[in-house]
Amino acid sequence: MQKSTAELLEQAGRSILFTAIRPDIVMEKGQGMYLWDTDGKKYLDFIGGWAVNCLGHCPDVIADALSKQSSLLVNASPSFYNRQMIEFAKLLTDISCFDRVFFTSTGAEANEGAVKLARKYGSGSLGGAWEIITTINSFHGRTLAMMSATGKKHWEDLFKPKLPGFVHVPFNDIDAAEAAVNENTCAIMIEPVQGEGGVNLADEKYIEGLRRLCDEKGILLIFDEVQTGIGRTGEMFAYQHYGIEPDIMTLAKGIGGGFPLSAMLAKERLNIFDPGDQGGTYTGQPLAMAVGMAVVREVLERDLPGRAAIMGEYIIERLKGMSEKYPLRNIRGKGLLTAFDLPDPIGEKIVSACLDEGLIINSPRPSAIRLMPPLIVMKQHVDEMIDILSRVLDRIYPGDRQS
Repeated sequence: MQKSTAELLEQAGRSILFTAIRPDIVMEKGQGMYLWDTDGKKYLDFIGGWAVNCLGHCPDVIADALSKQSSLLVNASPSFYNRQMIEFAKLLTDISCFDRVFFTSTGAEANEGAVKLARKYGSGSLGGAWEIITTINSFHGRTLAMMSATGKKHWEDLFKPKLPGFVHVPFNDIDAAEAAVNENTCAIMIEPVQGEGGVNLADEKYIEGLRRLCDEKGILLIFDEVQTGIGRTGEMFAYQHYGIEPDIMTLAKGIGGGFPLSAMLAKERLNIFDPGDQGGTYTGQPLAMAVGMAVVREVLERDLPGRAAIMGEYIIERLKGMSEKYPLRNIRGKGLLTAFDLPDPIGEKIVSACLDEGLIINSPRPSAIRLMPPLIVMKQHVDEMIDILSRVLDRIYPGDRQS
């Protein structure tokens, strides 16, 4: 006999290490744009597993890839090549500006690999330079090194001593980036759209300036595209919006469609690791490779980046329509990574109220709401989201408040 929701929650309270405040619901299944909990309640998912489920929940292509590959080869160890690793690496280099790929499991690991590669480059080509410039309000992962790289103010005192070698400067400020470069600098690492920071978009002139600065100083430009890559912003990769090419790019989240997978991509001149410099037990694992290849092919074949651009514009249009009645401010985004601000720090209150109504959204900052639905979202899903959000805002901002 299956345990009830109450029994499951009681068990969770006794056995799961506390790391987050979670609502008293237990998710049980998903399909497309929707999730269902153990009580049978249905939820429209507008965070997509944190921008992970690019094809929605439980797509056939992932189920088929898992079934086929798991009966053939799950893991041969990273000491060997496997067919799926080779074919997937070729696919990623064919569709991007990069020449080499290193596979791993999480975005933080991919970013760690990028930092190691940049420091290896600094050691050999820049006289031992090892510092990396990142930005305030950035987010690069939760390992100790990536928490050091991240520009979250409230993380500064966590888990001291931090890993040295990261310099944080304001986002979209080319003068600050230029002033921070010195003889110890080996790279600049940014998110083209700061997702966890609140959906802050990099200006075109800023990105152009960073590329020019890196070229002038002989240092590397790293794009953390963990959240923006694989079609999220309306292009396959966000760097394609800017007409420049980074030296290194990291991918995760959407690349596996919900399966743990990430990648670091680099230019040929950065193929400089020596044996033992980098690795990992699950590097290029055949099962993950088969899933990633199936996901990326599906994104390409269905032109989901194009859909993301169209549907992102529709979301912005609907949100701007809502702003005529409710105090939604600074409506922004690129593709299916959108956000808006509120006049009050009640983001979590709105998230909770929407969850009660069957809508899953996110508040990355106290006064901001973020939307990052699967790339398969359709107009009827957007309309359903707007209807639920409007009902919630009617209760929170009665009387057509605009202040």
